[in-house]
Amino acid sequence: MTSLPYRRSAPSLRCERHSLTDVLDVRPPIGLAIPVRYWWVNQNQTFTHEVQGGYLWSPKRRSDGARHYFYDTMTQVEPGDVVFSFKDTRIQAIGIVQGNGYEAPKPVEFGSVGDNWSEIGWRVNVAYSLLPSADQIRPKDHMRLLQPLLPEKYSPLQANGNGIQNVYLTAVPDPMASALIDLIGAPAKQVRDIARHLDPEQQRRQAEAAITNAIERSPIEETTRQALISARRGQGRFREEVLGVETKCRVTGVEDRRLLIASHIRPWHRCPENEQRLDRFNGLMLTPTFDRMFDRGLMTFEDNGDVHLSASVRPEVVQRIGLAGVRNVGRFRPEQESYLEYHRDMIFHQSA
Repeated sequence: MTSLPYRRSAPSLRCERHSLTDVLDVRPPIGLAIPVRYWWVNQNQTFTHEVQGGYLWSPKRRSDGARHYFYDTMTQVEPGDVVFSFKDTRIQAIGIVQGNGYEAPKPVEFGSVGDNWSEIGWRVNVAYSLLPSADQIRPKDHMRLLQPLLPEKYSPLQANGNGIQNVYLTAVPDPMASALIDLIGAPAKQVRDIARHLDPEQQRRQAEAAITNAIERSPIEETTRQALISARRGQGRFREEVLGVETKCRVTGVEDRRLLIASHIRPWHRCPENEQRLDRFNGLMLTPTFDRMFDRGLMTFEDNGDVHLSASVRPEVVQRIGLAGVRNVGRFRPEQESYLEYHRDMIFHQSA
């Protein structure tokens, strides 16, 4: 695997050299492989800075202030996702996402590039591997294979293989990703296999650490900075404000505050904006067992309070923790519903 200069997040930090394996602290493959999601990024103007710096960066909105799908995708990536990096008609690098998107200033190394871009945008940390010239592919040369595999909506390529100018980051369907990996060959297969066997807990810790570092360096009030860092642990201002909405454990009804944890519905490290990390409606009070289950996607709730359990939770466990008779925990507030929807769609593990 090609070694690359890697910088954790801030342009002022000293660059270090790591292989992709070193950066991601990969463990030996154990058990079933984890499904991998794939993305395509167009980096013509910013390729060198982003690949050498180990990140993706985009504005939040278009220059006219409107939302832009290909920027919004920066808030959808997850640790372990694979990114195909496209520059000058070729896929020149491939990388693995190291954390969720978060607010960050426009990199100073961009210089005059994107003069009309906002100064605050989305950043995603990525460990890249530059592809040797012989392994770089020009998708336009392979459109007989790729054209039927292009997504119907938000495609990174036109049917003739030309790139699409307004695309930054977009999802790649699994069949198309498999075809690209086969065309690139061994380097892409190695990255895919690494991504399939990452340690989810390690990825979570890395994502939280990266965001905490960014918060500590950000130009915000010290009280807000400390509130954000405390909220990561369900403490401080966040906990007090959640208690104003949720006065007891949603599952057990326990009211003793010594036994309650303020749990984020949309996890702290998956909130693209700091306001969501401190939003009292993005929280539940749960006793430790159910905090752990909810946080790890082993249980979730409908807006009306219906409880769903992952099929991976064995019946005897359900019985022992007192969940056998729990079907509904009471309707949630309208302000909590968007967070619950995210949890159901992105956190909950329905199957075993």
